[in-house]
Amino acid sequence: MGYTMEDIRNIAVMGHGKCGKTTLTEVMLYNAGAIDRIGNVKDGNTVSDYDQEEIKRGFSVSTSVETVEWKNMKYNIIDTPGFFDFVGGVKEGIRAADSALIVLSGRSGVSVGTEQVFKYAKSKGIPTMFFVNKIDDERADYQKTLEEMKVAFGKSVTPFVYPIKEGDGFGGFVDIIDMTARRYNGQYREEIPVPEGMAETVAPLREMIMEAVAETDEELMIKYFNGEDFTFDEIKQAIRKGIKEGSIYPVYCGSGQDNIGVRSLMDGIGKYLPAPSEIEEIARNAKTAEPVEIVQQEGETTAAIVFKTIADPYVGKLSLFRVYSGEIKADSQLCNPNKGIMEKIGKVYTLCGKKQNEAKSIKAGDIGCVAKLEGTKTGDTLCEKGKDIILTGIEFPAPVLSMAVRPQAKGDEEKIVAGLSKLMDEDPTFNISNDPETKQTLINGQGEQHIDVIISKLKSKYGINVILEEPIVPYRETILGSATVEGKHKKQSGGHGQYGHVKIKFEPGMTEELIFEEEVFGGSVPKNYFPAVEKGLQESCRKGVLAGYPMVNVKATLLDGSYHPVDSSEMAFKTAASIAYKEGITKANPVLLEPIGYLKVYVPEKIMGDVIGDINKRRGQIMGMGESGEEGLNLVEAEVPMSEMFKYATDLRSMSQGRGKFVFEFVRYSQAPANIAQKIIDAAKA
Repeated sequence: MGYTMEDIRNIAVMGHGKCGKTTLTEVMLYNAGAIDRIGNVKDGNTVSDYDQEEIKRGFSVSTSVETVEWKNMKYNIIDTPGFFDFVGGVKEGIRAADSALIVLSGRSGVSVGTEQVFKYAKSKGIPTMFFVNKIDDERADYQKTLEEMKVAFGKSVTPFVYPIKEGDGFGGFVDIIDMTARRYNGQYREEIPVPEGMAETVAPLREMIMEAVAETDEELMIKYFNGEDFTFDEIKQAIRKGIKEGSIYPVYCGSGQDNIGVRSLMDGIGKYLPAPSEIEEIARNAKTAEPVEIVQQEGETTAAIVFKTIADPYVGKLSLFRVYSGEIKADSQLCNPNKGIMEKIGKVYTLCGKKQNEAKSIKAGDIGCVAKLEGTKTGDTLCEKGKDIILTGIEFPAPVLSMAVRPQAKGDEEKIVAGLSKLMDEDPTFNISNDPETKQTLINGQGEQHIDVIISKLKSKYGINVILEEPIVPYRETILGSATVEGKHKKQSGGHGQYGHVKIKFEPGMTEELIFEEEVFGGSVPKNYFPAVEKGLQESCRKGVLAGYPMVNVKATLLDGSYHPVDSSEMAFKTAASIAYKEGITKANPVLLEPIGYLKVYVPEKIMGDVIGDINKRRGQIMGMGESGEEGLNLVEAEVPMSEMFKYATDLRSMSQGRGKFVFEFVRYSQAPANIAQKIIDAAKA
């Protein structure tokens, strides 16, 4: 069945981990007849959690799209991950959505994950609806959850239903909009009169909705003050307007597990959430960067964004896209203005989990996928040649945790990089880097769980086993004093011998690189050997005398020496210089330098004391604190040794219950305290 833009809804389902998003999505599919039995997350047989990692772990690690056809409408349900390590999936999902459905537990109420995804929805400016899940749990408290939501998200939180208690259990709920009631017996539901006493409970809530309705339109406001009742059509249109403007956040409740209240939620999505054509989309001109408003209609020229990439070792790369105008047709060509290339579009598909249904085209407002695009990546635009517009991409968080990776089997180094590069296409929230100094390959990701999933995928998808290690800290060595020493290399081995003799002064230098000067008088060392002496010193500086770390900020002055007209050579003078280096640096008070980074931590004010105390334990020096300019978060700035920051992402997340975030960048080297330096030296010798 074909759908117009007015009949399509693109909804990102978001929430804290384990709140029931995937189960709710599964039940929506069942109610719509897309599946004939409801899968279970524990059994690993749900439509949206089809990845092997998700089945193994029992939670979502990536975003998936499920298509629901409900009452002559099409819902593209975008099920997003709930745990912080997989925030990239949330960013992808919300980019393709026109509205957000935030799921939270009636038992645990508003959690930090709920707050976080609400911020994402608010920053994108999309309408938001809530579903309080697990309401049939005996520990669930709907009223308390509503109060928490109002504190966290403001007065726009508006309950559209209210649960009916029967004894200590959940019996059904009252629809506050039309003042009808439903009782549930398992999944069976029946219409009942509003129970006695409930009308008084929900009357203030309905009055609140009517007041919100009145505030959306001047004529409705007059009608409200005159005590006239609104028609249902007036209520519906005013609610739609209020939701779109952000003055109303509808709240539904029920149980995804037991399919209670889910049909009412699905009805509410169709009635109240906006169609794609109602959402403003701004692009920019690829050449001038000037803003360009996109007219979201089928008849316009084609513009779409790739919001997710799936790397499959058998099928190849699968690109999920959202069409904003025009249509993407099978067997066509489109331009990628981000990369300046043309892409051949083969077959196009609609999606329901891992199931792909071939289509002739994907039209404006809808979501589809295409295989084997050559150069297009997540966040890129696809448009008609000559259109030259770029849709707003996706801003992914920078990695916060690094781990070194090495192969279990020798010779797999190239395979590791190739496999990780393919996984990076799928997940832009991690990257790999090679440290030329430590010779380590680093995986930089969002947390321990994130990196664990990457390593597991590397094994399951590409058959590569690796070992994770802590990154080597790139220490340095330098000297604080000065010393003048001689280095002599003399060797006789039949025929020409080897002879080189230098006298060099070592002292602190002004630059990180070696400063080499000469003050030789009378030709005691011929000029043609000066470069050999310098080269010998430069090579020696690669390894310090304390723990073998690079030597920096050293000045070496060649003062004197001697040579042999036959036995002297460049190699002999290089060797003599290295002999002088070892003795001279040892006598010039060598010290170990540790890398220092600048830390900016954004945390709620109430845990600033804990954060500062933790920074002090890490030998950090507080540089400042105050307001961050970001709602609900204060800023702490400090300089901290890099060696103390390993796994800080995990520790901060624990301290702040996931509310904190940080930025940490290298700024300089500083002399390590004696006790710390000795431990590093002992470890290097061991």
